[in-house]
Amino acid sequence: MAEVTTPDAIPALSSVIPTERHRFYEDVVAMLIGTSFVSLGLTLYAQAKLMTGSTAGVALLVHYATNWQFALVFFLINLPFYYLAIKRMGWHFTIRTFIAVALMSVFTRLFPMWVDFSTLEPVFAAIMGGTLVGMGVLALFRHRAGVGGINILALYLQDNYNIRAGWSQLALDLLLMAISLFYLSPQQVALSVIGAVVMNVIIAINHKPGRYAATS
Repeated sequence: MAEVTTPDAIPALSSVIPTERHRFYEDVVAMLIGTSFVSLGLTLYAQAKLMTGSTAGVALLVHYATNWQFALVFFLINLPFYYLAIKRMGWHFTIRTFIAVALMSVFTRLFPMWVDFSTLEPVFAAIMGGTLVGMGVLALFRHRAGVGGINILALYLQDNYNIRAGWSQLALDLLLMAISLFYLSPQQVALSVIGAVVMNVIIAINHKPGRYAATS
């Protein structure tokens, strides 16, 4: 008679597939790719005068309202969130996130000097910008880094309460979109919502607990 295998007899996934650690150069490459993707997506948003979520969205709103430099505002807004990152996510994650935010501040300052859009359809900017930001954030998440602000909060909720990072961030981003109606037209906000949905669906589908085994 064949032996009956019970669920308790099935070894845990972690014992079957050993967790692989990222090499240092892999973390560096992922950091550069992730931050450049996010920065290019934000450049598309800024050129089309669209919104995004998280602290980047707050920085865009301040930029639209005051014409202050986005890169500087984005860097400063993220500073208070590092306390939560240190307290809940540890120094390792916080240092990586600080580096990612610093790189994004530099890239978002330089990209408009390197890329000029004579024609940019807002619909394309919303969808492609959301895709670039989503893929960039995903790369950073998988190498234990974030892009600051609400992303830190979203990762904390996923790690501690099993709430998908993409879904919690989507809810917070939609609230920010509602506030942006005071500064942007309904059409711009509607396109921004499309971009936010694209970005967060990419994260929610691809960033699930236990799906990616490697660590940094």
